[in-house]
Amino acid sequence: MKISVDDIELFTLSETQKKVLKNDIHDDIFDDDMKRRLNYILIHKYEQCFQRLKHEWIPKLKAKGIKSMPMDDDELAELIFSQNDYMDRKAKDQLI
Repeated sequence: MKISVDDIELFTLSETQKKVLKNDIHDDIFDDDMKRRLNYILIHKYEQCFQRLKHEWIPKLKAKGIKSMPMDDDELAELIFSQNDYMDRKAKDQLI
């Protein structure tokens, strides 16, 4: 099983590694289970990052006098990203 992102192979599970995993995961659902686990990891990371983003920025937006904030997560994120003082992790690290 090969895991790729944007056509770049990140890692490959060897047949032995797959057999070890199949000791606990039924062979009939193995591929779907691996996909579900990868999806969970990425979505969980997104959700945790989004919670931290909101925790940091909702008070800042209120302090700026913004009275209406989108309920849609993507729209709220884009509102935050559009702020002049927004910095992503790389920009923050460059200040240090």
